[in-house]
Amino acid sequence: MENTKTDGKEEEEEEESVVLEIPLGDAAETFNLEKAVCSHGLFMMSPNHWDPLSLTFSRPLRLSLSDSDSDPQVSTPTTSLFVSISHPPHLPRSLSVRVYGTRCLSPKHQESLVAQVVRMLRLSETDERNAREFRKMAEAAAAEENYSWLTGFGGRVFRSPTLFEDMVKCILLCNCQWPRTLSMARALCELQCELQCKSSGVFVAQAVNATVKNKCNDTAHNFIPNTSAGKESKRNIRACKVSKHLASKIVETGTLLEADANLKTDSAPIGRETLESVENDSCARCSSRHGSDSCAPDSLQSQHGIQPDVNKMICNFPSPRELANLDESFLAKRCNLGYRAIRIIKLAQSIVEGRIPLREVEEGCANGASSSCYNKLADQFRQIDGFGPFTCANVLMCMGFYHIIPADSETVRHLKQVHAKKSTIQTVQRDVEEIYGKYAPFQFLAYWAELWHFYEKRFGKLSEIPTSDYKLMTASNMRSKGGHKNKRTKRC
Repeated sequence: MENTKTDGKEEEEEEESVVLEIPLGDAAETFNLEKAVCSHGLFMMSPNHWDPLSLTFSRPLRLSLSDSDSDPQVSTPTTSLFVSISHPPHLPRSLSVRVYGTRCLSPKHQESLVAQVVRMLRLSETDERNAREFRKMAEAAAAEENYSWLTGFGGRVFRSPTLFEDMVKCILLCNCQWPRTLSMARALCELQCELQCKSSGVFVAQAVNATVKNKCNDTAHNFIPNTSAGKESKRNIRACKVSKHLASKIVETGTLLEADANLKTDSAPIGRETLESVENDSCARCSSRHGSDSCAPDSLQSQHGIQPDVNKMICNFPSPRELANLDESFLAKRCNLGYRAIRIIKLAQSIVEGRIPLREVEEGCANGASSSCYNKLADQFRQIDGFGPFTCANVLMCMGFYHIIPADSETVRHLKQVHAKKSTIQTVQRDVEEIYGKYAPFQFLAYWAELWHFYEKRFGKLSEIPTSDYKLMTASNMRSKGGHKNKRTKRC
């Protein structure tokens, strides 16, 4: 990956951009960008965007503003650049990464961008070795048991560009319906955009109104739910009322000063004069984002997928430093996070203060996922507030540990519906080991390939589904008529 090239050719009609070429190496023989991206519900969560027409994946990626900063998810200050990733026919052994809004990138910034792409698509040597070993195992199983769908799974499971984003999104996946998970992820990206505006001296009242409208219209979309639809609808009604009340306080009574105090950011506080001027001239760069399903910049489609307007603010997933100083009640109401808000804030604070060294944590298992390493990390993660068995296993799966299956009520439903198991949340780990143990150490990959296959059997190819339908990819829509509704566990 270190042989990254920079292409200086730019078409006159396109806005300024730089193109990086990432060699695929040994992965070039079998790599499929569509399968690598559209392999987990995380690809549907903001700020990710998959374009099925151009077969292009796009999202903002974060860079530090100083070459001396080594970790873009912790360093400060930071900036985000919008990138689109494609695998063009004329580059069969490389990925093309177009970086918008700049004419040049320092070697350090190129390295940072490439590392994040490599992480998302699992292109490291270890990832490629795991994918090859799993495919061999899948081919043998398919020949014996006619599991043709197993060989169609590429052995790569999409993840976020940073471990922090994975950790927060795993929290969002726990104990809630998939549409709300999507909505919370989108709200966090919108908040990040608002915080950018505030740091530059402007706070966006319009963004609050747009967010309330989005929540009430339920335009969110995501994959694996963990609470009953009845409970979730009641929560949504309450959240919508809270959001409306919050917005009315901000816009009608001018109590934004209190909300600003709650933000507790490092930037200078906003005065009443600034608030009054916002009503007449709010941050259009930010507010224009808030009607978007994917938090991607407004754009037209082309052979490069999304092309953003560099004059507009980019909504990225917030960094630990951006979340660490927020007030719990503000974050909970603004993003409809509920009890998750304090857990996310504490996680962000632990990372910023160095109590959870993300880089060291990931580098510790970079050369392979051993059982001893898994157990050590699992013990550490369980000390984090809100990290129960499901969330811990999910985060560790994102880190490359595939021998443990993160099991929840969706796993129970799948085993009942597909394998006729009388599973419960208490017995599900025993049942998954019985079914998928023969695929060790890739039990999760076999389980996920099967689950993904049945979702596509029901809904069609998930990579071709419009973003507006992501919210329909729920377990309740997978259940057969007369299927059992399973009780949810309180702890993830």
